[in-house]
Amino acid sequence: MERTGPPARFSRLLAALSAALLVVGGLAASAPAAAAADTDLARNGGFEAGLDGWSCTGGSGAVVSTPTHGGSSALKATPAGSDNAECSQTVTVKPDSTYTLSAWVQGSYVYLGASGTGTTDVSTWTPSSTGWTQLTTTFRTGAATTAVKIYTHGWYGTPTYYADDLTLVGPGGDPVAIPATPAALRAGTITSSSVALSWTGSTGAGGYNVYQGGTKALSVTGTSATVTGLAASTAYSFQVTATNSAGESAKSAAVTATTTAGGGGSGLPTHALVGYLHSSFANGSGYTRMADVPDSWDVIDLAFGEPTSVTSGDIRFSLCPVTECPNVESVAEFKAAIKAKQTAGKKVLISIGGQNGQVQLSTTAARDTFVSSVSKIIDDYGLDGLDIDFEGHSLSLNTGDTDFRSPTTPAIVNLISAVKTLKAKYGDKFVLTMAPETFFVQLGYQYYGSGPWGGQDPRAGAYLPVIHALRDDLTLLHVQDYNSGSIMGLDNQYHSMGGADFHIAMTDMLLTGFPVAGDTTKVFPALRPDQVSIGLPASTQAGNGYTSPSEVDKALNCLTKKADCGSYATHGTWPGLRGLMTWSINWDRFNNGEFSKNFDAYFGG
Repeated sequence: MERTGPPARFSRLLAALSAALLVVGGLAASAPAAAAADTDLARNGGFEAGLDGWSCTGGSGAVVSTPTHGGSSALKATPAGSDNAECSQTVTVKPDSTYTLSAWVQGSYVYLGASGTGTTDVSTWTPSSTGWTQLTTTFRTGAATTAVKIYTHGWYGTPTYYADDLTLVGPGGDPVAIPATPAALRAGTITSSSVALSWTGSTGAGGYNVYQGGTKALSVTGTSATVTGLAASTAYSFQVTATNSAGESAKSAAVTATTTAGGGGSGLPTHALVGYLHSSFANGSGYTRMADVPDSWDVIDLAFGEPTSVTSGDIRFSLCPVTECPNVESVAEFKAAIKAKQTAGKKVLISIGGQNGQVQLSTTAARDTFVSSVSKIIDDYGLDGLDIDFEGHSLSLNTGDTDFRSPTTPAIVNLISAVKTLKAKYGDKFVLTMAPETFFVQLGYQYYGSGPWGGQDPRAGAYLPVIHALRDDLTLLHVQDYNSGSIMGLDNQYHSMGGADFHIAMTDMLLTGFPVAGDTTKVFPALRPDQVSIGLPASTQAGNGYTSPSEVDKALNCLTKKADCGSYATHGTWPGLRGLMTWSINWDRFNNGEFSKNFDAYFGG
């Protein structure tokens, strides 16, 4: 073991001999102070106690019994997407001291390093190692440094790596005490799905854990937090603890808060069937008049309102021309049929966008035009609300826009502002739905925007800031589980469309929440089950990813009853899942009503 000075026993002997010699020579001297003994400061560096003391990004770390370098355990971590599978811990150190960091690693592009040193942060790496290779680096702490982070990680897109027998040798820092329990926990702003909390901080705390009903809900570094994804008109109990490298304090006294009523979806049945009606165009499925829409459909989305140009924000809607749809009704008949549907308890919305309707609200002028033009459509036809079906290049994130909780891209900021304005204008009964593709939502688990270094598709996860900002106003989110590539689920496995497994994995992500781009400090919170429907094509002609009725039933069984889940393990059971969405009512009629009949049979419609 390396030391910064001679052993203590040898130092005392040398001091005594030196003093005696100096006295003999007529001089007096005192012995030098003994240097502090170096020790291994890394906690559980051999991973014999699992991941105790370690924090791994995106759930990437695990402990295995083979291969190991020493002992019976080693770390196994797998990079995924923009997550490099970093595993780290914070260690208490002394200022102005030298430390040696070492570990045995196996794999390609494995890194070992230290940050927060107060001088020059260090790292070392091996490009490839099929066997165990030792990495070693040294650093000196700054004059005021009392803690450093030590870490190991792989590289983006590379296979699994292993690490074992990690040590940090040097003088130990002063003992760190567990912080006191936070005081004065109180509730602030309360909505139908969220509760804002604040408290008095604890000296020496590095962070705080917020508990909901005794279960940890989130971790923050400041003295406030907002718990989201709550049910309306429900009482919740919250507590908070303080944490640092020494551990976690006791829980604070509990505070109880009751969410408000509402939360969107006013007037919808417990389980709802949502469908798009081809109102402004015809295709191979044929035109369906509003009066002929079967009673099974609870929400009817008029497809589509489209902009006069991509960036104008000026949305227009008109019925399919007679030349294209010979059986189209008159505007008066169409409006009368809408009113009849509403009298029967149905909701009729204008859907904006679609495959061909690219909408980019890049300026405040476009935002304001969007609000006024959409309002005109809603008022002219007496509609219940708005469906946002922005596809293609309507939404993308500017470089540097990396946090879904505080977006900076004008097109996204302006869309959020526009929808909030519409919601405020029409009130609590305004129905707001969204139909993003998986690329814009669940792909955000791996990738977000152009990424920390650029180069990624800037559309990846681009709906997340919109959904998050509007979650308290959102009635339904029905992601299109079709026309999709394979998407990684919370099990870190890829899932492909066409069967129950895909819908189970994709919906589980929405109802559980997930770290965006693998960053555990940026977690997209779960939506309420009554805010979520599964989006599917109604027939093989309607889109790629058609799912047979039996597979649809399996997905519903798994999500609402935890049965027929196959190999996927969901993170909960949600009997309140709102229902299903399909493209489209027209294609379902073309397919003899297979989709709607199956929904009615399952939910007893």
